Amino acid sequence: MVSKHIQVCEEVCIGCHLCEVYCLTAHSRYRDVVKAHKKEAQRPLARVRVQEDGAASVAVRCLHCDDAPCVAACLTGAMVRDLATGAVLNDPDRCMGCWTCVMVCPHGAIIRDPEHHRIVKCDLCPDLEAPACVANCPNKALTLAVTP
Repeated sequence: MVSKHIQVCEEVCIGCHLCEVYCLTAHSRYRDVVKAHKKEAQRPLARVRVQEDGAASVAVRCLHCDDAPCVAACLTGAMVRDLATGAVLNDPDRCMGCWTCVMVCPHGAIIRDPEHHRIVKCDLCPDLEAPACVANCPNKALTLAVTP
């Protein structure tokens, strides 16, 4: 199984939040920055978020843990590991919004979507060559790590 996850280099993260903007855009209906922010009736949530503390900033994102506690804790089986990519994914149709995965995630990377009563999390943008946050990070603070 190949394992993929997004690595962050805090030393070069400038807290620009472009990773959030492009993540939201990649998961929008229009897949266009302006249309995603101006025309989406229900704007999707970004699956990555930037936390800042003074001059320090870091992108909080799913690490697709080898022993993912969110998968073990999921009551409905909505959280699964894709054996081809190693990504931990969520099936929104099976998610009942119990937030158990949110509580057990050691990285705080699972986002509650209370409007739809489910969660969203990084899916590594499977339809793109590289995740949108990685491809659009101006300082290359985010990189895609792939291990065989």
